[in-house]
Parts: sequence; structure tokens; C-alpha cells
Amino acid sequence: MANKTTTVRSSLTIFVAVLLFIGAVVSTRLLHSSFDISIAGYSPRKKILTPISRHNRTDTTPAISKEPQKKQELLTFRSQTDAIPAVPKQPQKKLEIQLNCTLGNLTRTCPASYYPWKFTDQNQASSSSPPPTCPDYFRWIYDDLWPWRETGITKEMVMRARRTADFRLVIVNGRAYVETYRKAFQSRDTFTLWGILQMLRRYPGKVPDLDLMFDCIDWPVIETEFYQLPKAPAPPPLFRYCGNDTSLDIVFPDWSFWGWPEINIKPWETLSKDLKKGTEKIKWTDREPYAFWKGNPIVAETRMDLLKCNVSEKQDWSARVYAQNWIEEQKQGYKQSDLASQCIHRYKIYVEGSAWSVSEKYILACDSVTLLVKPHYYDFYTRGLMPLQHYWPVKDNDKCRSIKHAVDWGNTHEQEAQAIGKAATDFIQEQLKMDYVYDYMFHLLSEYSKLLKYKPTVPRKAVELCSEAMACSAEGVTKKFMLESLVEGPSDAIPCSMPPPFGPADLHSILDRKKSSIKQVESWEQRYWKNESNQQRKF
Repeated sequence: MANKTTTVRSSLTIFVAVLLFIGAVVSTRLLHSSFDISIAGYSPRKKILTPISRHNRTDTTPAISKEPQKKQELLTFRSQTDAIPAVPKQPQKKLEIQLNCTLGNLTRTCPASYYPWKFTDQNQASSSSPPPTCPDYFRWIYDDLWPWRETGITKEMVMRARRTADFRLVIVNGRAYVETYRKAFQSRDTFTLWGILQMLRRYPGKVPDLDLMFDCIDWPVIETEFYQLPKAPAPPPLFRYCGNDTSLDIVFPDWSFWGWPEINIKPWETLSKDLKKGTEKIKWTDREPYAFWKGNPIVAETRMDLLKCNVSEKQDWSARVYAQNWIEEQKQGYKQSDLASQCIHRYKIYVEGSAWSVSEKYILACDSVTLLVKPHYYDFYTRGLMPLQHYWPVKDNDKCRSIKHAVDWGNTHEQEAQAIGKAATDFIQEQLKMDYVYDYMFHLLSEYSKLLKYKPTVPRKAVELCSEAMACSAEGVTKKFMLESLVEGPSDAIPCSMPPPFGPADLHSILDRKKSSIKQVESWEQRYWKNESNQQRKF
């Protein structure tokens, strides 16, 4: 009887011990789950850098009884401890950081901790796929920085570029500092700096320290010829919007990618979409079978010369040319200058102004055949364009006859003409989207930084610049365009991968192909006018 009693007590003790063990495990798991939710949902570090959603399990549990809920939690614990492959993490929401326009920031100052100085996106970190290769025109970055490949860039070289610079930009630890020397024309400097700040917001902590001078005037000034003389110093590195074959200026994306308030041109992110819609309204074959140009002719002799090609009672060169009066246009609310509404002709003419013109990308994006009057300048992307692939070359010293031939050729070779227009539009929409504009800026500045032979420091007269300091106190269209082009947070993708530099054979091949295509067109044109002359003699 004693043995039987002992056995019962032992069994009861074991049973109670098992219940206590299970209770302890379940309680520990519940506490652990609560702790995980607390940390994931309210980490002070992640609150700044990574938006995390709280998940309250009791909110979605039917209120039938407490017992099923306990069983569910126990099953969850067991399933998580079993050797089952982990469920792939859901992509995180993209971080957005709004401007901090408090009352104290309306005086053009940067608020404390206005933006994370460094950011590592967890979607980036978990991605195993390499970034896409940058468009081929990125290879010209190496060519633009070639003059300093052996000497590097010293502070003395940079300071020599101050002679014509509008501002000096220094980036230290991901922060931008600007020393202004003179006010640029209209808002060129403002929106150039705004664009650089947006690039820093897109890639925080990734842009290396640097020190540069920027000139916002159209035409390049660092003449190659001077620095090829015996005992000539290394050229000063000077950034601007365009270059030519006789200069060493470093080409950088122009201000209009973030908007041009003075003539109501929207930021490129918005305008490129408007242009895409505009091209779809009228099929190429249903468009006016003429060449169209509209702009300010008084800025350059070559544009005044283009006016001679307009239709008259005596001659029709198949061109429809219009002078744009921006003062009158502003008074009328820019009703006649909507670029997306100007994709109604089969052909559009591009002609330079005092130097290169920002209008080139708008013209190329229209699905029309771009009749490109022989240029003398280039910007950062146009060196990637090929004649007869992306545009039709037009003589600058015989514009009217050249335009007439181009239009007649296109109207009798409609399929080939449409292919040229489409190739140009595809290039602009795909290879000149803002993602690549920012990546070009990033890679150019990164490669430039590698050449510096000194550690950049903040100049004594420089002021820190941030998006708040520029946008919070801005007004009217300027503020509208800034907010419209604001980069809302760090990119969830890393910059595209730089292609290799041009080899001598690559460069010669590109230049030879361009020359050959232009000569081909000139040959067709010569034959065309010879036939026209013969026809007139018959009558």
C-alpha cells in the first residue's frame, strides 16, 4: 500500500513539474515576442532612418475565447523553433524625409540633424543582383577629367578657376557648403545647387569630400590651346553646363532639370512625362509635314539666320519658324509655350543659342525627326547621340536648303524617318531619366574627388546649404518647382555601374561613324539639289 501511495505521489509530482515547465516556456515566449515588437517598432535609430509598421496580433484575433489564442501562440512558438526555412522578408517601405520648414528655418539656415548623414537601405543590402550598367555617354566622364590624370588636382589649381566662377562648392562628410562670388543669370545657380542637394539626399553618405568651382555662363573658357604651350601650368578645373572641342571645361547637368521658373519650364521629372503623353496625341504620319522651330532668335546670329527659312510668298523651305517673345508670353500666362503641346510636326529643328541650348532634350523627346543644325557645343549627354540614328544633320551655313532636303527625304522615306524620331525619343525617355541624371552627377563628382591631392575643408566665408535653407524661404514658381523636384528620401537602389573608359580604337570608331553619317547626308543633299536644278532647266 505504501509503494502504491509513493508511486501516485511521484506521478503527480512529475505531472505538476511538466505543467510548470510548459507554463514557463509559454510565458518566456510571450515576453520575448513582446520585446521583439517593442524593439522593431520603436528603435530610436530606426525611427529616424527606417519606417517600421507595428503589428498588433490581438487586433486581428477574433474575440471568441482566450483559449484558442493561447493555442495559436503555442503553435507559433513551436513552428518558429522547428528547422523550417525562414520566410523571405517583405521589401521595406521606402523612407521619406519631409522638409523641416519650422519658423526658425525661414531665415535660410539648416536645422539640426535635418537629414541622415549616412544611410544603408536594407533592401539594398539583401539584394544579390548587381546594379545596371550606366548609359554609354557616362564614359565621357573619364575623357572630361583626362587633363588631370597625371598631375592630380591641387588646391592652387582649384583657386585659379575662381576668376570666372559664380560659386565654390565644398562637400565635407556629406554636407554641402557654398561660397558665392557673384549672382548668376536668372536662377541658374539656385537650381544647380538645388539639384546637387537633391543628389545628396538621394545618396546620403556616398558622395566623397570635394572642392570645386562652378561657372554658370553658357560658353566654355578654359582654352585647350593655352595649356598645350611649353611650360604651361595644369589647367584649372572648372565646372559648367557645356563644352566644345577646343576647351577643357568639365561638363555638368544644367539647372533646367529641376525647373526654369523665369520661363515656366517644369522640372524634367514632370515635363518628360508630359512630353511622352504629348507624343501620343498625334501619330507621326498624321502630323504637319513640315519642320518646326520656336524660340528666342535674338540671342545668336545662327538663329536670326534660321528666320530666313520661314515660308514666304516667294519660297517654301518646308520650315515653320516662330520667334518667341518671352515678355509677352509671361503676360499671357505661358499659353503658347507649352512644350508638350508642340509635338504636332513631323520634324523639329534644333539650333544653338549663344552656346548650347537646354531646348535640345525637349525637341528630341517629341517623336519627331530632329533636324540638328551643326552644333559647336555639347552637354553631358549629347555626345551619346549619333547622326541618322537619333537625328538628321543640317548644315549651319546653308540651313534653308538643308532643311528642305531633309523634309522631302523624310516625307518620301516615312518608315526610316519615323525610326529616327523614335530612337531619339527612346534615348531621352530611357537614358536621360532623372535616375541617370543623378547617377551621372554622382559618378562625375566621385571621379573628380579621386583626383584631389588635398583634404577639402569648409571655407571661412562659406555657408552650409541644405534643402530647407533653399526651399522654406522660396516663393512662387521657384518654391513650386523645388517642392516638385524634391528627392523625398534615400534611394533604395545604388548608383548604376560605370562602363569602362573609351580606348583609342573606341573613340576613333565613334568619331569616324559620325563623320561618315554626316558625309552620307551631304552626298544625298548634293544629289537632291542637282536633280532639282536639272528639273528647273527643263521648264
